[in-house]
Amino acid sequence: MKILKHAMLVAMLSAAMPLSAAYAATPDDVLVVAQNIDDIVAIDPAQAYEFSSGEFVTNVYDRLVQYDAADTETLAAGLASEWEVDAEAKTITFTLRDGVTFHSGNPLRPQDVLFSWKRVLVLNKAPAFILAGLGWTPENIEQMVTLGENTVTIKYEGDFSPNYVLNVIAARPASVVDEVAVMENEADGDLGNAWLNANSAGTGPFKLRVYRPAELLTIDANPDYFGGAPAIGSVIIRHVAEAATQQLLLESGDVDMAKNLTPDQVGSLEGNENVEVETYPQAAVHWFSFNQKVEALTNEALWEASRYLVDYQGMADTFLKGQMQVHQAFWPAGFPGALEETPFTYDPEKAKQILEEGGVELPITVTLDVINSTPFTDMAQSLQSTFAEAGINFEILPGTGAQVITRYRERAHEAMLLYWGPDFMDPHSNAKAFAYNADNADDKYASTTTWRNAWAVPQEMNEATLAALAEPDQDKRNQMYLDLQGQVQAKAPFVIMFQAVKQVGMRPNVEGFVNGATSDFVFYRLVDKN
Repeated sequence: MKILKHAMLVAMLSAAMPLSAAYAATPDDVLVVAQNIDDIVAIDPAQAYEFSSGEFVTNVYDRLVQYDAADTETLAAGLASEWEVDAEAKTITFTLRDGVTFHSGNPLRPQDVLFSWKRVLVLNKAPAFILAGLGWTPENIEQMVTLGENTVTIKYEGDFSPNYVLNVIAARPASVVDEVAVMENEADGDLGNAWLNANSAGTGPFKLRVYRPAELLTIDANPDYFGGAPAIGSVIIRHVAEAATQQLLLESGDVDMAKNLTPDQVGSLEGNENVEVETYPQAAVHWFSFNQKVEALTNEALWEASRYLVDYQGMADTFLKGQMQVHQAFWPAGFPGALEETPFTYDPEKAKQILEEGGVELPITVTLDVINSTPFTDMAQSLQSTFAEAGINFEILPGTGAQVITRYRERAHEAMLLYWGPDFMDPHSNAKAFAYNADNADDKYASTTTWRNAWAVPQEMNEATLAALAEPDQDKRNQMYLDLQGQVQAKAPFVIMFQAVKQVGMRPNVEGFVNGATSDFVFYRLVDKN
């Protein structure tokens, strides 16, 4: 894409702003963001399962309990004002907050909660497994979730703590949608799925004005939000794939925020009094994997050798500087239960020995799917260079985020360079993704990297994952997750390399932006431009 000139940006913004707006600077009541959003496959909260769509859902929809902009570390009241736990009976009763309305003006009802959750299970899109993990199915959901005049009582199956259940209820697919508005727009029995991928029906602090894939996403403030009206009137997110273009737009004042700057660009902004760079630790881990449907990639010696063919520190000290830290376990550092040891270093001679002793036939050519933007393309080129030394030749296949993720979900790749963030803030979220796969059949889709890479996880590891989930003693539970991470490090077709650090460039008059550890913790409602 050629660099966007000022006149071109004016033309693009005119679709989302009044024509009277002044373009020498962005309007006082509008936050304009430059961001790569081509990873979005869907924005329906029953289907949204990407980083950028997660940010959208968090700002437009609410859950019964949720983490909030004011405190991203504490699970707080959302659409429920209070709840009562009966651990012995495995039930939780939520009392709905009074006076909440959807963006349509329709009142929030207990029926909307049941409808929203049943809809997730019936549609059975990518994130449905999160709610299904409570023992819920389309057939039993009306027995597992019962309604009172202003209450919702849930029953769950499984040996896990109520706190785990509450974290599931706080996850993205538990977002509550407006049943009346959604069903008015149902088409061919899709429960409004097509409509909700171009519209919104939430209670959140913002509502969707327009979404054009890989081009534009605009949300407007909800003045009637129960938590108080947002400080900013609108947020316009422009899809700008090139980091260099984002920097130019930020420095010229054509955008207020740039979210995909490279370390070199961040460094070049030092001393620029018109730009500030804020740093936010992230929970996403970056890794690459081998699809076990490809016979040539099933030799465990290949997996082991690969851990010594990554120039971890070289990448972290150069083009990833300030944006990634070396991390080699599936649960991110800084959270209880995280394995922070990094036992693997770049050692091509050791890798060659492992490959030879393991009988891996070389040379071998492997296609590597990668998102066509920084830093992924740079990481892929580094891997291509270092792996070639051992006779493993990566053929890089770039694509948009949506294209790459779709191939991954279809098990259509050979090797995959990607990232993973927890679906909710509990170690089981990542343990299930990296250390559990009870049924590897092609028709048993699971939103886990184990299933998507067709890795039939050893039964003892599956059992250890479930045991950690059930353990009531938190210290013992953390140790079990440490052990699981060690097992994945030692014997899995994944090479976990880094943990992300987010650097966001913004104009100095922007205040109140909250970027928590995951995409579900990115909040705009407190943003103000003074």
